[in-house]
Amino acid sequence: MESLKSAEDLIREGDFVVLKREAVFKAVQLQRRKKIIFEKQWIYLDNAIDQFYGTTFEITGGGNLQPKRNLEETGTESKEAGADNRNIVDDGKSQKLTRDDIEALKEKGIKGQDIVRQLIENSTTFQDKTEFAQEKYIRKKKKKYEAVLTILKPCARILAMMYYGREPGKICQLRYDTLAQMLTLGNIHAGSKVIVMETCAGLVLGAVMERMGGYGAVIQMYSGGGPVRAATYCFGFPESFSDTLHEFPLSKVASLLSGKYSPEVSSTGLNDMLPLEETSNGCLDGQQMAEKKFHSEMVPENKLKAQEAMELSTGEVENQDGQDQRNAKEKKDNEKKRKQDEKRKKEKQAAVLLKEKNADGLIIASRFHPAPLLLSLLEFIAPSRPFVVYCQYREPLLDCYTKLREVGGTVNLRLSETWLRNYQVLLNRSHPKLLMSGGGGYLLSGITVTRDDARVDAGSLDVRKTEEPAPKKQKVEEIQS
Repeated sequence: MESLKSAEDLIREGDFVVLKREAVFKAVQLQRRKKIIFEKQWIYLDNAIDQFYGTTFEITGGGNLQPKRNLEETGTESKEAGADNRNIVDDGKSQKLTRDDIEALKEKGIKGQDIVRQLIENSTTFQDKTEFAQEKYIRKKKKKYEAVLTILKPCARILAMMYYGREPGKICQLRYDTLAQMLTLGNIHAGSKVIVMETCAGLVLGAVMERMGGYGAVIQMYSGGGPVRAATYCFGFPESFSDTLHEFPLSKVASLLSGKYSPEVSSTGLNDMLPLEETSNGCLDGQQMAEKKFHSEMVPENKLKAQEAMELSTGEVENQDGQDQRNAKEKKDNEKKRKQDEKRKKEKQAAVLLKEKNADGLIIASRFHPAPLLLSLLEFIAPSRPFVVYCQYREPLLDCYTKLREVGGTVNLRLSETWLRNYQVLLNRSHPKLLMSGGGGYLLSGITVTRDDARVDAGSLDVRKTEEPAPKKQKVEEIQS
């Protein structure tokens, strides 16, 4: 299998990776000699470099990783299994090893797999357990004593599962199956131009960019001072993907639709702050000259030269420090101005794309009420294009559904609820899992169509004229005559 893997499957320094242990995930950036805490344990990821994604590592002494090559299961084939567990009494005396003995084994550097084997050998009730109970016992002890983890390559499914398991509030309770339905209903594919409005820490944006593969254009609508892309960075996209990503503030959508849009220009610059600094420096120099004159009149002449030399050296140090501070501040201001210019340039590019009003799709997953967002952003979508709106609750999407039916311009409106059930599939004991998600939110999807009110009104008038029967008019005229 390793011969079929390419160089892209190798873990490199600086890559974003996902650490996995059982059902726990964590996204980190791989750097040498950087401590990372995962499941209450400090580890170093240096030994993972140049290994393949999907490799399982064992945490050794000092937090270092070692590839786990001996994937042998703990031997239980020779062990006998009981018919049932009716005669097993959980009195806490079935295990001969005490806690101190287990801690002593850990201090000696015994691996977790060997500790589990000794626990099985020193258990007086293990042979009386059923086969299913034995497997459950081994799985429980491995989880407790075996320090292993798997390094995975980030993708939309893994990151969605990670956020939903650790911090579901940050992604508006968006489940991974719901995210998959959004990408399918939105017809996301390479080469398309998609508008994304989301407050899910950049998870939906990253999923759209991953599906498009760096081809096309993605316009992210954001509120506040700037877009949030914490989850997007965890995907580890190459630099070429950033050329397809554009951003535009929601506060300027109304002005763009009305034709009054103009990018903001900063009112303060570097030149505005320089006269204040020169004035303050001038006052400070005058004060120093006055103090120097006062001291020269009061002190004796034999100490005047030494004092002047000291003041000159102090003045040079102060001038040097002041110059360094001014240079640092000027550098900081230049960097700030560069970022503002770059942001303004990206905003202009996004405005040009939006003015064309030929976007291929719209995806909304926001904590705000979706109705005003949907009605305003639909103006930028070309006819016969899909749109998808996600919300954790049903009522806001019902409002959107009602308003879209009133306004028109959309067809095939569908409000659906996503539902997921996980199953345990094992020999002779396959059943739904007891703990599962109660709901995955709601989706409103539809397709845009051309809406021309003037043409519709004119057409309706022509129809009314043609529908009037001519003979009836003639009869009325004959009666009047």
